[in-house]
Amino acid sequence: MEELDISNQKAILLQLTTMKMPFGKYKGNILCNLPEPYLVWFKQKGFPEGKLGILLESLYEIKLNGLEFLLKEIQKQQLNK
Repeated sequence: MEELDISNQKAILLQLTTMKMPFGKYKGNILCNLPEPYLVWFKQKGFPEGKLGILLESLYEIKLNGLEFLLKEIQKQQLNK
């Protein structure tokens, strides 16, 4: 995955907690709620092109490294706005 500046990284984290999966078995689910096995499947088959692919690959890395707590914290902040 290419290097992103810090503002893009913040935007990615925010989008992972608000954007819904546009297709497939988990259509309509917020991206950060997708199960890890689904992301592993994408890793093996290839992530989609474009923004969605970047988001799903980022989510895969977050879950792989046990960093879901970051997304939960962002979700909490969004609820308190």
